[in-house]
Amino acid sequence: MRLRRLVARTFWAVSRWKLVTEPAPTRPTILLGAPHTSNWDFVFMLAITWKLDMHIRWLGKKSLFRGWRGPIMTRLGGIPVDRDAPGRVVEEVVARIRSGEVFGLVVTPDGTRKGHSHWKSGFYRIARETGLPVTLGYVDRTTMTIGLGPTLELAGDIPADMDRIREFYADKAGAVPANRVEPRLREELGA
Repeated sequence: MRLRRLVARTFWAVSRWKLVTEPAPTRPTILLGAPHTSNWDFVFMLAITWKLDMHIRWLGKKSLFRGWRGPIMTRLGGIPVDRDAPGRVVEEVVARIRSGEVFGLVVTPDGTRKGHSHWKSGFYRIARETGLPVTLGYVDRTTMTIGLGPTLELAGDIPADMDRIREFYADKAGAVPANRVEPRLREELGA
């Protein structure tokens, strides 16, 4: 833990990005990493959570866990996601939480960094099934700031909950603004 805090302190001392954050949540949470527009988002997430001394797990595509990278990604808190069976990862994470494992779960609801029209709803389903709140993490190139925003309890009314989330992210551009996806779930697109 000491090494992580040292690495984070060094990162923030030399980075041109500025950490502007609310305090770390005091209980386990689903931590959204959005807008997810660059591979740098992974480094930013580690720098935030290590600086705030948060115990996290994060979801990543299973190809990140192949070969020599697998043990490293797992040690950094990664949980591999099979994009062909995303429901299984929701079940696995819910089971881990219900078994008493305590961690903040980092999710990039955009899914991949570009090329789609909506957010993935896994974070929403996990939050509702476990009762965990959702903390809004962000990257904003327009202000060169990164951090954690408010922590929200989801009511189960998808449009209303997502309106609150959209309001927070409305002025957040991501590291590569052209890759930003509007915070909207597929369930809202059909409505």
